Amino acid sequence: MKVVILCGGKGTRLREETEYRPKPMVPIGEYPIVWHIMKTYASYGHKEFILCLGYKGDYIRNYFANYRFNTSDTTIRLDQDGSLEFHNPGQGLDWSITLAETGQESMTAYRIKLIEKYLGEDQTFLLTYGDGVSNVDVNAAITQHENSDYACTLAAVHPPGRFGELGISGSGVTSFNEKPQTEASYINGGYMVCNRDIFNYLPEDPGMMLEQSPMRDMVKDGKLGVFKHGGFWQPMDTYAEFTYLNRIWNENQAPWKIW
Repeated sequence: MKVVILCGGKGTRLREETEYRPKPMVPIGEYPIVWHIMKTYASYGHKEFILCLGYKGDYIRNYFANYRFNTSDTTIRLDQDGSLEFHNPGQGLDWSITLAETGQESMTAYRIKLIEKYLGEDQTFLLTYGDGVSNVDVNAAITQHENSDYACTLAAVHPPGRFGELGISGSGVTSFNEKPQTEASYINGGYMVCNRDIFNYLPEDPGMMLEQSPMRDMVKDGKLGVFKHGGFWQPMDTYAEFTYLNRIWNENQAPWKIW
């Protein structure tokens, strides 16, 4: 089952990091966030990826084209042979990656529409954004979706709190939760399972967002389902979130590291 990842946005709210590289290439530790997302899917057995490129797409192309070279000890022969010899597996991965140009200014619905031709005979595919990590049970979401009649099933998550949550007793603090989740509400966490019916809702309009008319129309037709995820989910929309994700990764406290 192929995994479609939206990698074309400009990430303007994270301008400190995205002025020179696309948002999916902003690192957590030594690897870009899109690598972490791909590792999550691969841990569930889904290793065929389609990356929808746009803003600074060449950065992503170059990263994956040179992936093995950059993660292995290598001998380069500069004679006519010009060969490379890799001395260790490095971070060699058994993934296939289709790098699809979907336009510099395209919005999410149009990017998805443009990659339908790369799905082959698959009737179901996975879809997510290139800027959020989670420990969502991907295969459980697939099972739920395949037992339904929905065009798309999205992971509903509790939004992380913007501020620290204090537990107070009298004049003292009894607990402090740095990133509390709002248990009373759900938002779209971006980890979606779709079938080809979704393309009926995607117009020939480069300016159309998936989260606008397509999702509203699916709701109206009873074609949008939900998979409730009560575990970890965290986007990287701001520099504070970039710092937070890097800190918990470096402290070996990253809940999304399920591999």
